[in-house]
Amino acid sequence: VTDNGVGLPKDPADAPPGLGTSIVRALSQQLAADIAVTSAGPGMAVSIRHREPALGEARLEALPPGAIIGTSSLRRQALIAARFPQLQIHPLRGNLDTRLAKLDRGEYAAIILAAAGLKRLGMAERIRAFIDPAQSLPAPGQGAMAIEIRSGRDELMQLLAPLNHADTENAVRAERQLSRSFGGSCQIPLAAYATVDQHALTLTAMVATPDGKRIARAVAQGAADSPEAVGVQVAQALEAQDATAILAACRTD
Repeated sequence: VTDNGVGLPKDPADAPPGLGTSIVRALSQQLAADIAVTSAGPGMAVSIRHREPALGEARLEALPPGAIIGTSSLRRQALIAARFPQLQIHPLRGNLDTRLAKLDRGEYAAIILAAAGLKRLGMAERIRAFIDPAQSLPAPGQGAMAIEIRSGRDELMQLLAPLNHADTENAVRAERQLSRSFGGSCQIPLAAYATVDQHALTLTAMVATPDGKRIARAVAQGAADSPEAVGVQVAQALEAQDATAILAACRTD
C-alpha cells in the first residue's frame, strides 16, 4: 500500500475513493500542446533554439491533399478533420516507439502526439512543429503532472505543498471540472485548455464529432481562485449548443 503516487491528471476526472489529488506543475506552456512529427527527410530538419523546436516547422498546412495523418485521439481527429478536410486521418496504435516506426516506414505523412510525452522520454528532436493550443485544443489536464495522496495524510500533503504550482493547479481544476461535467475520458472528443493571467482564469473548450462536422465551442473567464465555477460556466455554454447530443452520437458510433 502506498501513500502517494505520481501520474497525469488527464483522466479519469474523478480520483479513486480514498485518494486526493495535488496538481504539481506543467514544465512549460508548450508542454500542453499537441505536436506534429514527420519522418526525417529533405526539408524537414528541426530548427532548435534553446532546445525548443521553432514553432511552425513542417506545418500541416504544407502537406498535399490526401496526405495521411495518424492519431489515436478522437479529439485530435475531430480538430484536424474540421480544419484540414483535404487530409486523410487514419488510426494510430501502439506504444511511442511503434508509432514512430510506422511513421518512419512511410505509413503516415505525419503523426500527432502530445508534446509532453516526447519531451519527457528525451525524444524532443523528433518534434517538427508545435501546434498552437488555440488551433488544437489539448485534452483536459494535458501537460501537467499530479501527485495523488491518500486521504487523511494531511502531514504528507503539507510536506509536498512546496511542489505545488498554484496557477497550474487552478487551470487543471477548471479543465477537469469541465471534463467531469460530460463524463470525460480519452474515448470522447472533448478538449479543454485553461490559462491563468494574474487573478483571471480563461477556459476554452470544445466537443465535436470525430468527423469534425458538428462542433460546439465555448470560452469563459472568471476568478483564478474559483476554477470549478469557470468549468461549470463553460460546460453550461457547451450544453446550450447541444454538447450532450454530440457526445452521445460519438458513443453510439
